[in-house]
Amino acid sequence: MVNPERPKTELADQRDPEATIHAAIARRLGSAILSGDLKPGDCVGGEIGQSRTMGVSRAAYREAIRLLLAKGLLETQAKAGTHVAPRRRWNLLDPEVIAWTFAGNPDPRFIRDLLELRALVEPAAAALAAQRRSEAELEMMRAAIAAMSAHGLDSAAGQEADRQFHNSILAASGNEAFASLSKSIEAAVQWITLYKKRRALWQSDLVDEHTAVFDGIANGDPARARRAMSDLLGITLANVRTQFPEV
Repeated sequence: MVNPERPKTELADQRDPEATIHAAIARRLGSAILSGDLKPGDCVGGEIGQSRTMGVSRAAYREAIRLLLAKGLLETQAKAGTHVAPRRRWNLLDPEVIAWTFAGNPDPRFIRDLLELRALVEPAAAALAAQRRSEAELEMMRAAIAAMSAHGLDSAAGQEADRQFHNSILAASGNEAFASLSKSIEAAVQWITLYKKRRALWQSDLVDEHTAVFDGIANGDPARARRAMSDLLGITLANVRTQFPEV
């Protein structure tokens, strides 16, 4: 059974505590699950006891549990209570689940899995974008590269520009299935970037490599765009592998 000890005032956002406290509870429990502190099959405790332990309302605790159930991290069984679900049921591409994973020390294999997903999706999306992009989408990519160059990926503004660049390519692909992954890809871009910074895996802002992707798309060259995106993601994977050869 999980036994959080922080008082209610530390869980809540003081600007709107009633609206955000269930998200804070979900984040704490979700992080405990994803870090392995709570393992599949572990009971998270009853609503009455846990809400009292946390110093929160039963309604807030109940809403947090519903959120985790929806993400596949928890499951309920009649007369058995609420338990951590098997890992195979977890929605690992949920943006919040990705964020909670990287809040701790993510399994290198999970980082590999995210990079492999990106390596499958983003080069194909870049190739399609080279054929289907609009002038407005090109302008968004161009502005994102300019912001990355001006601010650097070491800054919040630069990181936001990086996410916007990748999102713009997914949108420009004209493929709704790819576009539906945009929030997951955005979260992966954000948290892998921050993880590299945290673990001193930083090498450069890769502005030239991003520009190469843009040039392929802007010139209507699918093969060039695909190759440039593959090269960009390959550098990211190589950086991670400097610390985790098994990835």
